[in-house]
Amino acid sequence: MPHSQPSPQTTSDLLSSAFALRSSICAGINGEILIPGDKSISHRALILGGLAIGTTRVSGLLKGADVMSTLDAMRQLGVDISEADNGDIIIHGVGLHGLTTPDAPLDLGNAGTGVRLLMGVIAGQSITATFTGDSSLSARPMRRVTDPLEEMGAQVSYLPENKAKGLLPVTISGATPVLPADYHSNIASAQIKSAILLAGLNARGITKVTEPHISRDHTEAMLRHFGLTVEQTILEDGRHEVSVAGEGLLRAANIAVPRDPSSAAFAMVAALITPHSHITLPGISMNPQRVGLIATLQEMGGSLVLSNHRIEGGEDVADIEVRSSLLHGIDVPEQRAASMIDEYPILSIAAACASGKTHMVGVSELRVKETDRIAVMADGLRRCGLKIDETDDTMTVFGTNSNGNNSSAHSVISGGVTIASQHDHRIAMSFLSLGMVSKSPIIVEDVSTIATSFPGFAALMNNAGAKIKRQS
Repeated sequence: MPHSQPSPQTTSDLLSSAFALRSSICAGINGEILIPGDKSISHRALILGGLAIGTTRVSGLLKGADVMSTLDAMRQLGVDISEADNGDIIIHGVGLHGLTTPDAPLDLGNAGTGVRLLMGVIAGQSITATFTGDSSLSARPMRRVTDPLEEMGAQVSYLPENKAKGLLPVTISGATPVLPADYHSNIASAQIKSAILLAGLNARGITKVTEPHISRDHTEAMLRHFGLTVEQTILEDGRHEVSVAGEGLLRAANIAVPRDPSSAAFAMVAALITPHSHITLPGISMNPQRVGLIATLQEMGGSLVLSNHRIEGGEDVADIEVRSSLLHGIDVPEQRAASMIDEYPILSIAAACASGKTHMVGVSELRVKETDRIAVMADGLRRCGLKIDETDDTMTVFGTNSNGNNSSAHSVISGGVTIASQHDHRIAMSFLSLGMVSKSPIIVEDVSTIATSFPGFAALMNNAGAKIKRQS
């Protein structure tokens, strides 16, 4: 297959300055596509590398805007971070007690993972930091994280008008001493769990988090990679319990960041729904808590073949081969939601091009992401001619490809609309993917945030056959 690597003429990312992009019908998506590094792991590599003793070298770090916000914040906290000639990131860790109070607020931009994990870090340090972000991040709830951190002894201060909803800016003064937590979360959230575990690293005793079912466990895996003992148990009722002993020692350890399955999702779905497509995606993370979309697409009839399974940087990875397929709707199991929470927007695009209906349940978390992703996706799909049902925590997409002919996908999605992505990168990439099979082009506004998670998205997809252009 041809190798999809941006040429020098296309590496000036189309997304950096374009206010809007137009995606048009294409003849197929083909070749090898090199997906950027995993965003979740990249955030954690910077944070834990900074808290370790010694020098950590990180290869494959995602250099998108969100991760760079976390990198800048760690520098403000006193960690020396540099870039080697080959692009690796070099982190000179300061240890669990070596962070310093920053001179200015920590601006995390659009990085929800970065801000919530760093809140946990600060809560366990004898320092104070103020957190800010862009307009999107400043509209997202933070009390789900700061409330348990207050129980561990941290002092949390919101502006009076923002306290009820827990909106940025927020100032956190670390607990002295840090109290070990035994926290029972009513939602499965890797961000909540990770913040509490990170705060507990300086506690005297065991910090334990119990969640309804297991969420992404990159923090647990990386804590082990840096030398700590982390206990994980699936209880008889299906709940997940994780615990870590405080006052340990993190020792520097090099990290190879695998490629991001959440970013790979857009290329996978684009290839599945676009006739005459055949792509390979090498080195994609196969963390068991991240592969829900792959299982779902396979159950819908998608041709996704996994090969070359291996371990890289302590994480399972594999290569994925994808061919265009006739998809059919399914009921997506509720227990799968935590393993694919970021992939529901692009799954709804696959469902739109499938036959029958696809029912997604237990997805209320989508309403408090960068946008209300259920509402925004439902509105955009309706404008493209789809029938959508939604409740507080469900979404049902009635597919258009009811005649069983995959090659007809081009003619049954009307397109011809302008979508305001509301600065949500996953909404933007989802509708750009739908434009590849729409009768008329789809224009997506507010696309600059795509660079937060998938810098070079348009260039990579265009090299594989897509037709994504700037909209003047």
